[in-house]
Amino acid sequence: MEAWLRSSIHWLLAALALPRVGLSAIFIVSLVSATILPLGSEPAVFGYVKLSPHMFWPAVLVATLGNTLGGAVSYAMGLGAEKGYERWREKHGHGHADVEAQRRKSAGRWHRQISDWVHRFGPAALFFSWLPVVGDPLCVVAGWLKLPFWPSVFFMALGKFLRYLIMTAALLWFFPEAVHG
Repeated sequence: MEAWLRSSIHWLLAALALPRVGLSAIFIVSLVSATILPLGSEPAVFGYVKLSPHMFWPAVLVATLGNTLGGAVSYAMGLGAEKGYERWREKHGHGHADVEAQRRKSAGRWHRQISDWVHRFGPAALFFSWLPVVGDPLCVVAGWLKLPFWPSVFFMALGKFLRYLIMTAALLWFFPEAVHG
């Protein structure tokens, strides 16, 4: 299984490396930036497209793919955390109704409002997973709340695609001068 996974990753990276390193680097940076790690992928996409303008669409699509997969990893982390919490509660929760009531009370108003908002909009809330600061935790919360996976991924991808498209096009418009090396 491990050999298959390694060969699949190598194949994917080779397929994404149209100009030798560029697209695979965008993929990796976009994937990592969609986790809780504080990393921005927009400068990598903009820089690459600035150097290779004919690669605008491949760069936007690869960044969208990487960032969406990163969001799906965050979703899976939230789902795994929720399942782990439920197992712990089943094992240790007997006679701990007061603990659960205290946890709900201590979560506070913001927790209730965010949870209600995500439940109300469902997977469509993941359209906003591209937002700085709140987008990555939103994917984790979607997993914790067990929102349907594929619709969540669809809305993640849609929001992230539009973000890369608009942001890269706007940066190219604002900074049209050629890069000289």
